[in-house]
Amino acid sequence: MDTSYDNRPGFIWMNGELVPWKDANTHVLTHALHYASCVFEGERAYDGRIFKLNEHTRRLFAGAQTMDFEIPYTIEEIDAACRLVVEKQGIRDGYIRPIAYRGAEMMGVSAQETKIHVAIAAWEWPDYFADRMTGIRMKWAKWRRPDPATIPCKTKAGGLYMICTLSKHDAEKDGYADALMMDYRGYIAEATGANIFMLMEDGKLHTPEPDCFLDGITKRTVSALARSHGYEIVQRHIKPEELAGASEVFLTGTAVEVTPVREIGEYTFTPGEMTRKLIEAYDAEVRSEVPATLNAA
Repeated sequence: MDTSYDNRPGFIWMNGELVPWKDANTHVLTHALHYASCVFEGERAYDGRIFKLNEHTRRLFAGAQTMDFEIPYTIEEIDAACRLVVEKQGIRDGYIRPIAYRGAEMMGVSAQETKIHVAIAAWEWPDYFADRMTGIRMKWAKWRRPDPATIPCKTKAGGLYMICTLSKHDAEKDGYADALMMDYRGYIAEATGANIFMLMEDGKLHTPEPDCFLDGITKRTVSALARSHGYEIVQRHIKPEELAGASEVFLTGTAVEVTPVREIGEYTFTPGEMTRKLIEAYDAEVRSEVPATLNAA
């Protein structure tokens, strides 16, 4: 669907009720727009079922607590609202975006009296990268993931994605699909919206220690799948030059699912048996408990 995201058919759940998509608006002086006081989730539905919905919702609530506000609904109510939106939109395979944010009752850094709004939208969404099975090209990002003493790095908060947008735009203008970010110490961190794994010479899957960026739900899912297929996972600090010893590299995330990488800067890789095996295992996992009909609220 090429229609702008502010004018699509159907409904968005907003503050407890379904409203027509085009009417799901907020004021220009909303605190979240000016000060990034919002948390959100990215979720996928497969054949009408939202994968790991409750785990995503619990992370949304934990993020709100870190951002010093309380979501005015229960976890169960948000789970039900997500399912309702998927049903009303007739989504079989798609993307769900819950977001909680501060309103326009106060303008300034302080936001003690702002109302907390919650909205949930869903839309059909195919593979994030068109060349998912053949591997994507990446460049090095000039921006780095900050010191965790300076940001709430375990929270999926809007403001943390500013440097991701800048890095992805810079990559795309040079013909790359994405950018690989290092952390504040110079270790490999993550892509602009996904975690990274690499198959090293020791036959083990290595992945960066998530001590200053999000430890993804998909990352944990794929790690468990890899272990079930006999691969050992090594989570550690990884220097950029160690990519020279990697034979296969892939990204994981709700949006990208499992996406192989064929190039990062000066390093090249060939998607192989291990990557294909994990793509197949993940695709089977997300559809393993698919109901015969769409979820009801």
